[in-house]
Amino acid sequence: MLNDDTANLKSHLKTLHANLAQTDQVDDELQGLLMQLDGDIQALLDKRAAAAQATISDAALAEQAEVSATAADPAAALPAEPAGTTTYGLAERTQEITARFAAEHPRLEPALRELGRMLSNMGI
Repeated sequence: MLNDDTANLKSHLKTLHANLAQTDQVDDELQGLLMQLDGDIQALLDKRAAAAQATISDAALAEQAEVSATAADPAAALPAEPAGTTTYGLAERTQEITARFAAEHPRLEPALRELGRMLSNMGI
């Protein structure tokens, strides 16, 4: 399920980037907010991929060493969040940006709203 969600989110981000490239006159502040949001989403996806890989590696090591499953702490395998990124509340931040886009760029608003919905459904 995680892989499907991640693939859908990445696909949606690519579509959103393509739509933005075709949009005239996105103000600098809004462009900066979108770039920060995109960077934070990418950081979150990278973090989740690393955590999933670490969990797989940890499971293989535990099996080889015959360590009980209760001894493994999957939360400990999560890498530190890169400095300057905030992945908490991405869905809410997306909704705030969507509200700003709705007035100036109504064509892009549905794509941003869908992005916020996807993040919310993923529990982000």
